[in-house]
Formats: sequence, C-alpha cells, structure tokens
Amino acid sequence: MNVITVEDLSFKYRRAERYSLRDVSFTVKEGELLGIIGPSGSGKSTLCLTLNGVIPNSIRGEFKGDVIIRDPRTGEEFNTKETPVARLSTVVGLVLQNPESQLFNMTVEEEIAFGLENLGLERNEILRRLRWALEVTGLKGLEKEFPPNLSGGQQQRLAIAAILAMGPSVLVLDEPTSQLDPVGRKEVLGLVSLLNREHGMTVVLVEHHTDYILRYADRVMVMTDGSIVMEGKPEEIAEEAEELRRLGIKLPAVLEVSHELRKRELLDRVVLTPEELLSTLKCPSR
Repeated sequence: MNVITVEDLSFKYRRAERYSLRDVSFTVKEGELLGIIGPSGSGKSTLCLTLNGVIPNSIRGEFKGDVIIRDPRTGEEFNTKETPVARLSTVVGLVLQNPESQLFNMTVEEEIAFGLENLGLERNEILRRLRWALEVTGLKGLEKEFPPNLSGGQQQRLAIAAILAMGPSVLVLDEPTSQLDPVGRKEVLGLVSLLNREHGMTVVLVEHHTDYILRYADRVMVMTDGSIVMEGKPEEIAEEAEELRRLGIKLPAVLEVSHELRKRELLDRVVLTPEELLSTLKCPSR
C-alpha cells in the first residue's frame, strides 16, 4: 500500500524567480524507509514541507500537482491542498533540522503532552501516549528536565517524541542530525532505525550523511535543482559514484575505498558497509 503519492508536484515560493520543486513524482510504501540525498538547495526541505501540508496551507506560493496521504490504519485518503495541517499531523509527523525551533515548553513531559492536549484527548490517553513516547525515545527519567538543558541528541529525540505521541503513521525527518555531534547523531539515527525496523513506521529521511542512507534505506532518491535525478535501491545508487560526486554529494569513505578497489580489480562489486568490505577482502568471491 502506498501511504504517500506525489504527482507532478511543482512549487515556487512567493517572489522567487525559480521553482524549488519541478515536476516531482514518487510514492512511498507502508513500512518503507525512503532516503533522500542531494546538494544544498536541491529542494529537499521544500519537499518535506509538502508532505504534511505546511506547503501550501501555511507557506504560500505557486503550487501545482498533488500530494496524497493515505492513513494505513483507516484507508482514508487526504489531499494536502484540501486538508488542514492539524488533521494531517495525526498521519504525517515532521521533524526539522533544529530541535530548538520545535521546543517551547518548560519540561520534557509538558513538551510531549502539548500536542495531545490540543487534540482534546482524555487524561488517561495522554498519559499512556506520554509514557510510550518517553520509553521508545529513551527519555524516560527526564520528564521534569528543562529542554534547553538537554544535549543536542536528547533535544532532537524529544522533538521526535512529541511528534510520535500524536500517533502518526509516517515520520518525515529533514536532516535531523545536521546540528549534532557524532554521539547525538548516533542517538537520533539509532532511534529512526528502531522506529522503522521494530515498530514498522514509514520513514522519509533527508540526511546529508550518506553512509546511513546507503546502509539502512530501502530506497534512495537523489535530488538536484528541484527534481529527482536518480532513484533506486542503495546498491544501485552506490554504483553511480561519479555522478554523485558531480552533483556535489559527499560519498562515505567505505564507498570511496570500495570503488577504488574495484578499479584495481580487487573487488567484484561495490559494498556499502565496513563489515562487508572486510569480509569481502578476506573471502574474495573470485
């Protein structure tokens, strides 16, 4: 089942000279982890904002095409042009780059409960969702903490917890680790993997750390200049190293090494992880 269907989507911000998105079409299946990579200014963040209706409902501009969201729990379909963002937020959760821009309550538990209270849920349901969100994001025990006192990784996990408590089926993350150190990045990307692999959540992840995308995504889209220029399985995208470099996308070290070894006929194929590289070199297939 497709939970996201994007058809001939184009968007241009007010007073902008060029379109930020141009004739974009793709689908996302239930339970899939779709990774999106591309150079700065390629339209990735704009695309994320269209998936929960912030564009065109809150951010205006010239919008063409359709974004259809299907709730797998009910089968109900929503066209983002015709559905309020508040309604879409219970199906598609959006996490932005800077967690501080999403946090504004005095404690961790107040932050998570804020959206639930606005939905008008009963107290017992709010408490149930609060406990679950704290548990799954590893924030249990920090309920009374002041969010600005948390580490960067904890703040981003709190932003995700507040979204998860709303009960979405789809999680869209726009470069959630761009402002985090390696420890925070590991925390957040580990949580994303947990939600996708163990909880079956559909994930759309924009991430400039291509090593994670190529290792864990089910499918990868490459964007530049507002358009999708490549799409396929991670191993298919990894074969296009020269084109990725030309587009200004930094390749993971293991992929650079893998391509170099293949040029020297020491590998038969490109590999995506250090473990696979070491295993292949120790036990060559030829």
